[in-house]
Amino acid sequence: MTSAEPDILSTPLQRQIAATVAQAGGWLGFDRFMALSLYTPGEGYYSRGDRQFGSLPSSGSDFVTAPELSPLFGAALARQLAQALDATDTDELFEFGAGSGALAGQLLQALGERVRRYSIVDLSGTLRARQAQQLAPWGDRVRWLDALPPAMHGVVVGNEVLDAMPVQLLHWDGSQWFERGVAVEGARFIWADRVSALQPPHPGPFVPGTVTEIHPQAEAFIRTLAERLQRGAAFLIDYGFPEAEYYHPQRLGGTLMCHRAHRADTDPLVEVGAKDITAHVNFSAIALAGQDAGLSVLGYTSQARFLMNCGLAELLPGRDLREQVMAQVLLNEHEMGELFKVIGFARGFDFDALGFAAGDRSHTL
Repeated sequence: MTSAEPDILSTPLQRQIAATVAQAGGWLGFDRFMALSLYTPGEGYYSRGDRQFGSLPSSGSDFVTAPELSPLFGAALARQLAQALDATDTDELFEFGAGSGALAGQLLQALGERVRRYSIVDLSGTLRARQAQQLAPWGDRVRWLDALPPAMHGVVVGNEVLDAMPVQLLHWDGSQWFERGVAVEGARFIWADRVSALQPPHPGPFVPGTVTEIHPQAEAFIRTLAERLQRGAAFLIDYGFPEAEYYHPQRLGGTLMCHRAHRADTDPLVEVGAKDITAHVNFSAIALAGQDAGLSVLGYTSQARFLMNCGLAELLPGRDLREQVMAQVLLNEHEMGELFKVIGFARGFDFDALGFAAGDRSHTL
């Protein structure tokens, strides 16, 4: 163990995970390890009450999201949501994983009385308290839910939700697939593989030594959303790729990434509970899960193209220099503009969604 690797018994969360590994027979699938690291009540990364979201490390934050970066993100997105509310003749917004509440505030401000109720589904009680403070000006128009309602009529939005859903890791040795899990050795967590029938949804080819992810929980979430959404639309924004890019032979190490103090690393087995763990989204699998469950795909495109279609450029005149610079971060290909994608779904109606009017890439899924 190096000095950079904390003793796994140094925090209650690390001790709890180590005990769970032992109870499971000495091996724990990575999806379970990731879920415990992020969501264990009171101890997991998203349950501790820390300030994860912020634009600078000096704020004590670990990463920045688009709504934290610029209010123009919410202002542009609101134009798409307004169109969807009108097309579906509904008046409720549902947001999954509302973070600090910044996006909710931007949308409520922009949409005004067009939104009768704003429902937030968030697993983190500590984040819920922060959201409540941020959204106090809107009073009882905002409500919090512990789970998806049995029937939903309205428009759904999720920014950086899918990437935080636990993934399973797979390792290809050149002849067979292994599921990669976590074991305990001495005073540290280690990787441990076991032969598995699981494999990626793409035929490859795969280079020996490849480690990649599959996303059954994210796909299950989409199927559940499809079952509950009786009439409405959904817009999900996240970083990821179509399947052919996701499982490209050159992507040997997969997409798993950790974030702390605005620095990224690829080792989720150290500083467990103290940093975020994410994986990029396979948007082809998300689209297929939605279609199989009865949703229609409205479109799929880059964040930059989506925001431009929604009129972001029209919102820039009169803004100060800092706001204009931050808006460019949302659009630039080498920053958020190309890495982040937007996929839209609908149920119970069809319409030409504003955000996909130009540059729709649905054919790449």
